[in-house]
Amino acid sequence: MQLGTRWTSGDEPPAAVPAVLRPQIHAVDRALPGDDLGQPRPRWTLTFLEGRPIAELDTGVIVEATASGEVLVRHDDEDEFG
Repeated sequence: MQLGTRWTSGDEPPAAVPAVLRPQIHAVDRALPGDDLGQPRPRWTLTFLEGRPIAELDTGVIVEATASGEVLVRHDDEDEFG
């Protein structure tokens, strides 16, 4: 696995984030509830596994490109094989 970069949810993703992931990352960011207590927003981490980009939010939401080029949004506690 190759470490990419990190950025705060709600901020514009860095240039290293592939265009194919951006619409779903923005959708996840828009769906996050606001925090009236002023807590910091969660952060995204971009990595590459077998050359495929994977963006994971600190909350466990994952946006990834499959080998076929499809973009999936899932939570890290979901069974990806079931």
